[in-house]
Amino acid sequence: MRKRIAIIGGGIAGLAAAVRLRDVTPADTEIVVYEQSGALGGKLRTGELAGVPVERGAESFLNGAPGGGESAAVRFARRLGLGDALVHPAPQPAALAIGGKLARIPAGTLVGVPGDLSALDGVAVPDADSDADTGQPLLAPGQDVAVGELVRSRYGAQVVDRLVDPMLGGVYAGRADQLSLRATMPQLARTAETEHTLRGAVRAAQALSRRTPGQPVFAAVAGGMSRLVEAAATAARARIGLGLPVRELVRTGDRWQLVLGPAPDPRTEDVDAVILAVPAKPAARLLAGAAPEAARLIGALEYASVALAGMALPAGTELPELSGFLVPPGEGTLVKAATFFTRKWPHLTGADGPVIVRASLGRAGEQERLHPSDEALLEIAHRELGELAGTRLPAPAASWIQRWGGGLPQYAPGHPDRALAARAALPPGLAVAGAALDGVGIPVCVASGERAADDVNSYLDA
Repeated sequence: MRKRIAIIGGGIAGLAAAVRLRDVTPADTEIVVYEQSGALGGKLRTGELAGVPVERGAESFLNGAPGGGESAAVRFARRLGLGDALVHPAPQPAALAIGGKLARIPAGTLVGVPGDLSALDGVAVPDADSDADTGQPLLAPGQDVAVGELVRSRYGAQVVDRLVDPMLGGVYAGRADQLSLRATMPQLARTAETEHTLRGAVRAAQALSRRTPGQPVFAAVAGGMSRLVEAAATAARARIGLGLPVRELVRTGDRWQLVLGPAPDPRTEDVDAVILAVPAKPAARLLAGAAPEAARLIGALEYASVALAGMALPAGTELPELSGFLVPPGEGTLVKAATFFTRKWPHLTGADGPVIVRASLGRAGEQERLHPSDEALLEIAHRELGELAGTRLPAPAASWIQRWGGGLPQYAPGHPDRALAARAALPPGLAVAGAALDGVGIPVCVASGERAADDVNSYLDA
């Protein structure tokens, strides 16, 4: 009997689930993707700036998997026929903005946590005496703590404030003292269960990462991430419902009924299985009736709001010889990170075109700083970028602001256990995918979507 599977959420996790389902289910399986907004892709969105394709969301993804080989995102791109379109950033160093000066990010750290305290080059002064071997592992099996709690106790405040906070902030827009070690740095959490010093744990975690020598760290799709989205939608051969919110999810026997569309004029659709690939709050709302414990656990997740500022500066604008820089929270700026797009991706922008800069604005708990108008945010970003880069920037020839309200999950300590418990509380035929449970980043979301598809396929095969 022909099966129908609904995927709620058309971001990269939902699209990866749709493609995997198309690959593993019978040819006549009907796959339906419901996306509340008017476009697929979620936070993958390619824009344009002075004629140059510039991402308004995620700019790149990890090229390699933590245990070696290609990342899930690279494998996904190859599955979609985009292997030849993968490009890598130019080998440019990045910096930290500290005290009005740019200092190169020390080499050999693990998300800012050093394994060699002698290699910090004065960026931060560690409390090396605190990292003594007490004869006990740093963490008990399964224990989770905030990243900042562990690093402060071993290296002191300055390493957290100047290195770890800006590195984590660049990815999560959050603070090290609130983010789960096990969710954000799982390999370090694992090695901390056996190592007696943080230096030893970092080195052991780095050894677990089997990156091929010379392999680029990051990859992107020439022409923009929207190509990945479009290729996935084509490969899935799914029925796509854009601008169609799913308002309710009801168990009806061994099937599911979806209540769709505007509240004054709803319609229903029956399906055999459902994959939820939406942020925590809408996922919790849809799960409230069918899986209240899962809804409670998922709904507790908080999010940070951020904005991106894109600027096309006149050709010839001088910028530091860097791919960009990160800004520690203690500097007090709205800008938390900047990418010198033209230097980082020269093969995408051309030698004679405008100088493209992207700035990331806002951190967790600072939503009110993003309330000003787009024009005001651009003015702040332009001024701060010049001050942080140590140069007076000319007025941009073109610019935009992209707001991502509630865009980045904030994984508090204990998140992995809560995610595991949430999945265990789901009824048969219902799976959850995406950043709300499994982490940020395109490879993680792709793998999460594929896992959900495999779970649903196994249920339907049983």
